Amino acid sequence: MELLDIASFGFFVVFIGTLFIFAELFVRAKGLFGVIGIVIMAIYFSYHLSAADSLWVVLLYLVGLGLIIFDGKVTTDGTIALLGLLLMVLGLALPAPGVIYGILVAMALILAAPASYLFTKVFPSRNMWAKMTLADKLTSDLGYNSMNETYKDLIGKTGVTKTPFRPTGTVELEGKLYSATADNQWVQADQKVKVISVDGTRIVVVPETD
Repeated sequence: MELLDIASFGFFVVFIGTLFIFAELFVRAKGLFGVIGIVIMAIYFSYHLSAADSLWVVLLYLVGLGLIIFDGKVTTDGTIALLGLLLMVLGLALPAPGVIYGILVAMALILAAPASYLFTKVFPSRNMWAKMTLADKLTSDLGYNSMNETYKDLIGKTGVTKTPFRPTGTVELEGKLYSATADNQWVQADQKVKVISVDGTRIVVVPETD
């Protein structure tokens, strides 16, 4: 594999190997992508490492990968994953035969890791990363509404209490029922009230005076 002496080929090998290893983390591939990635990376390491320094450099790479997996499963804030990514970069760059070669393989890792997410467009994805990002936006076309925005529109509206308020109860506003509070006042049912404030989903009403 004398081609691995060429920096551009080393970039290609590390990119493909990383692509498959991280794809295994993103999608359910029954270990196939992981095996392919490990084999490719083993070729890279076995060519560039001597017996004296192979163990700790490979260990550096594997610890970094383990930290990324740990972050995805446990901490889910990305901090440990960044540390793991740095260790993997060092594990790849240190055995490189030159500075340019080391920079290229480091770039290959950094580019391939996020690119492997594209595998989720074709294969079923894992849910281990679901906590790090919100996959779906809570938009109105998906059936979600912003409670703050909707309820704020009620300020100044008048309605009728459907239950006694002691001090909370149900009020009908523009044909819809809402849970509201009379702000430490007791209000009887079937009484006309007015919305004076909204705090999140907390609606405050007071008896309407003519």
